[in-house]
Amino acid sequence: MAPPAAQRIVIENCAIATVDADDTEYASGHLVLAGNRIESVGAGKAPEGLENVARRIDASGHLATPGLVNTHHHFYQWITRGLATDHNLFDWLVALYPVWARIDERMTYAAAQGSLAMMARGGVTTAMDHHYVFPRGCGDLSGAIIRAAAETGVRFTLARGSMDRGEKDGGLPPDFAVETLEGALAATEETVREHHDASFDAMTQVAVAPCSPFSVSTELMRQGAELARRLGVRLHTHGSETVEEEKFCHELFGMGPTDYFDSTGWLGEDVWMAHCVHMTDSDIAAFARTRTGVAHCPSSNARLAAGIARVPDLLAAGVPVGLGVDGTASNESGELHTELRNALLINRLGAHREAALNARQALRLGTYGGAQVLGRAEQIGSLEPGKLADVVLWKMDTLAHASIADPVTALVLGAAAPVTASFVNGRQIVDHGRLVAVDEDAIARSTREEAQRLARIAAQG
Repeated sequence: MAPPAAQRIVIENCAIATVDADDTEYASGHLVLAGNRIESVGAGKAPEGLENVARRIDASGHLATPGLVNTHHHFYQWITRGLATDHNLFDWLVALYPVWARIDERMTYAAAQGSLAMMARGGVTTAMDHHYVFPRGCGDLSGAIIRAAAETGVRFTLARGSMDRGEKDGGLPPDFAVETLEGALAATEETVREHHDASFDAMTQVAVAPCSPFSVSTELMRQGAELARRLGVRLHTHGSETVEEEKFCHELFGMGPTDYFDSTGWLGEDVWMAHCVHMTDSDIAAFARTRTGVAHCPSSNARLAAGIARVPDLLAAGVPVGLGVDGTASNESGELHTELRNALLINRLGAHREAALNARQALRLGTYGGAQVLGRAEQIGSLEPGKLADVVLWKMDTLAHASIADPVTALVLGAAAPVTASFVNGRQIVDHGRLVAVDEDAIARSTREEAQRLARIAAQG
């Protein structure tokens, strides 16, 4: 808990959705933040006689929730939005890999700034980036991404990705954009040792994250899992995203994606997979038995016509499920709060129809579910005393939401709600919809310039 002398922020008069184990909610309640921890949360006014109160916030007309947790993204894609808009996954990758293979440190930093800024101003307090494109001579891409996250003020997990199966080996990426097996493992270990923080209130963590079965050798998958467990960090990759991927796995490995992952050590409570759209009952049972997590990316899955993930069945089986923006070349909005709505709506198009998900389940996916998937459910994802002070105040009394009586329903099914304040580790990073620590207009200019520079370089071949 926070020390007694910690400065306090008192938030009062707001509706509160704690997303705790009992889904406790308050129609009008309070939060007390002490240092970087939540000290108290409850109905009515804050306790009397609090010392060291640095600030009091009258949050009338607002809903307080845990900060949103993004569990899958590719920041570099911010500067290649709006391309290959009518492609399936494999055709999309073939079209874009030659462009992505020419990114450098300056481009990656600008793209990370853009991706982070868009998420943070929309209520994301914990972000992650699965970065796996490391062209030769590109500079320190991992360091650039981590620097952008620190400047924005969000809590961050870098999934240090890798690819070693280029075109000559039957993969999709150009050969000059992949690493060697030894080089990928060494660079990943160096990134973990330099940047991973295992402490309770860590702002930066690192996961081991070979890209996907069709861009990574079996040996990189196997040794990557061994490396992660030796270093005590989590594992992340793409899995079961499309029917084409399933066909690829059967042709190359003689088994489906889940069995392949199992054979390489890639099922376990320290693992989470992106997408998991094409899952059989036995696949879901394997994930549930091993507590393997899933990052559900509904907008990206729809954009690439991948299909509808069986989220209700995954949840019913006890599989941890969070939400992901995914890269903005397949989800141009770059926002996670819109994924709450899309997760609910798209899943209702599936077999479970109107019983698939409700508003509170959608909010749980975007908060506590994401914390579970990132291995941080003890620290974030719900508003409870002792947890880290990652809190969002959504303004719910404007034209867009004021006539919806239930604030959680308004947040999930209504228009994107304005963020009046967002706190990470007890520090405010958004104030009335604007980022506090970085200049959004400057980021917009730099991302446009870097997108244009990348387009020129790619056009030159």
